[in-house]
Amino acid sequence: MKKVTVTASLTYDVIIDNGILDRAGAESAKVIKPCRAAILTDSNVAPLYAERLEKSLKAAGFSPIRFTVKAGEGSKSAESYLSFLNFLAENQITRTDCIFALGGGVVGDLAGFAAATYLRGIRFIQIPTTLLAMVDSSVGGKTAIDIPAGKNLVGAFYQPSLVLCDPKTLDTLSKDIFADGCAEVIKYGIINDKELFKKLKSPINSQIEEIIERCVIDKRDVVNADERDVGVRQLLNLGHTAAHSIEALSHFEVSHGSAVAIGTAIISRAATKLGYCPESDTKQIVNMLESYGLPTNCPYSASELAEVALRDKKRNGDTINLIVPFGIGNSRIHKIPVTDLEGFFAAGL
Repeated sequence: MKKVTVTASLTYDVIIDNGILDRAGAESAKVIKPCRAAILTDSNVAPLYAERLEKSLKAAGFSPIRFTVKAGEGSKSAESYLSFLNFLAENQITRTDCIFALGGGVVGDLAGFAAATYLRGIRFIQIPTTLLAMVDSSVGGKTAIDIPAGKNLVGAFYQPSLVLCDPKTLDTLSKDIFADGCAEVIKYGIINDKELFKKLKSPINSQIEEIIERCVIDKRDVVNADERDVGVRQLLNLGHTAAHSIEALSHFEVSHGSAVAIGTAIISRAATKLGYCPESDTKQIVNMLESYGLPTNCPYSASELAEVALRDKKRNGDTINLIVPFGIGNSRIHKIPVTDLEGFFAAGL
């Protein structure tokens, strides 16, 4: 078992252990007095793990109820959000009760935003079942839904009370969904963890607990320093400015992890062309992404990417912050005028 403690506006543990799903009730009871537990999950995860979680919660004295959304980014919507809030109200969930997010990033974001806003805030626990959610979205308190104008434009910073990562749940992931998580893992290595990048040259599966722990520690450190994303935490957006545009332009047919991989390749190539990053480092980055089965070529033009990106929350008036690799393990916040964004993307295409 591995444990990482996050010290933000709320202090909580991220526990990584094979089989912890079956002990979720006992672990949760250590931080929350047993109460009514509203489980939010999706149509892919529910048949695999919902009954096991419910059994564990009941054994620890919780009273679970379940709400299932359709799997996919489309469920991170205002409609799903309001439906879940109505479910909570109809079942008389109170401030002393708790929400459990059982699933990937969509479920975690949706559950967290509901927890942040229902009755002005109730507790919630993250039980991520994808690699992407374990290493990224379940930790740090970013919660959100999408609206037609863009991804994650409505949300709140709201920390969970506990995060429980069971690497055994990764065994049921498709190859593509597992690769999505690898994109975020590789991202940490490029940002500020050269040793992690080196570790990824060996197969990830044989060292999965260690890799998850290392990524969570990397994220913990930036969240502790900058919980509300006004400074160093923005480094975690490496590749994401282009990625969010790619997701939107594809109507979310391109997954988040694939989009991040493409966005990371774009920004790395641009960094080399503009003289910021050694060409050898960019070649290693692109080769690493491709070795994990991730795409690195973009089907959209620089003008298409820029048009969508300028609606993104990362824009600050007439400027936008890009995260630019100056080398593996050395990424920096690089502010540019919004008028230069299309050219930056063009350099990376």
